[in-house]
Amino acid sequence: MTEIKSAALVVNAMSRKGQKMFERACAAMEALPYPVDAHAVENPDDLERTVRAALAKKPDLLILGGGDGTVSGLVDLMVGHDVILGVLPLGTANSFARTLGIPRDIPGAVEVIRTGTPRRIDLGMIDGDYFANCAAMGLSPKIAETVPHHLKKYLGRAGYLGWAVYQFARFRPFTLIVGEDETRERMRVVEVRISNGPYHGGMELVDSAEVDSGEIVVQAVCGHVKRRLIRNWFASAIRHETRHEEVREFRGKALRVDTIPRLPISIDGEVLAHTPVMAKIAAGVIRVMAPV
Repeated sequence: MTEIKSAALVVNAMSRKGQKMFERACAAMEALPYPVDAHAVENPDDLERTVRAALAKKPDLLILGGGDGTVSGLVDLMVGHDVILGVLPLGTANSFARTLGIPRDIPGAVEVIRTGTPRRIDLGMIDGDYFANCAAMGLSPKIAETVPHHLKKYLGRAGYLGWAVYQFARFRPFTLIVGEDETRERMRVVEVRISNGPYHGGMELVDSAEVDSGEIVVQAVCGHVKRRLIRNWFASAIRHETRHEEVREFRGKALRVDTIPRLPISIDGEVLAHTPVMAKIAAGVIRVMAPV
């Protein structure tokens, strides 16, 4: 078992629950058998600088507290460093924590940090940008691009879902193109998920994707009408077999993805790219503390 002698904690205090939970997290980590250099970051623009400063001190463990967007936005900085990632899920969906089997409460997550074991996992990539969990095209980035800044923070999942319903009324299906040259395939779709793990938005949508498979999965919900997306979401929510109907999946180490019209791509909830892109896998590129 890897011996950990030092750790750094960086909490996105602008994420939902972030400011309220920072002190509780620090208190819970007093039980860890090594010192934790803790930082609460209220301005998201300061997160990268804070993580770089923490990594410069060469901790054995870097604990990131926040939502999926926080982890994906900072995980790039860990690649190439001999440091283990610890996850303190403080977001709304916490899809990455669900994928790894990490409890979504502070005591449970800290217990995994204390007693877990480092697990080597893949990261997805959109062009040169690493991400932890899932990227999407369709309604999800439309919501992420337009959601009022404080809606998720103050109203949580209910507020976010209300905004999703509003944007769904304005949404239209689009054309997806996967592959290049003679392998290229074109289809009409209502949503596309580029997945390194099964969960997206807190729901298991791509159950064939694994965080250590060495492959990226591009899943397309096919159709010309929006109700197919609702049907797929509902079937996924109750884990019914019909969630696999009208769905196509493509797997590989690298896949070119384009759309008509050109669309934004949300990466773990944050709009960070636009089609066309190359979706890739970075196999076994980091270690994360996971349940035994």
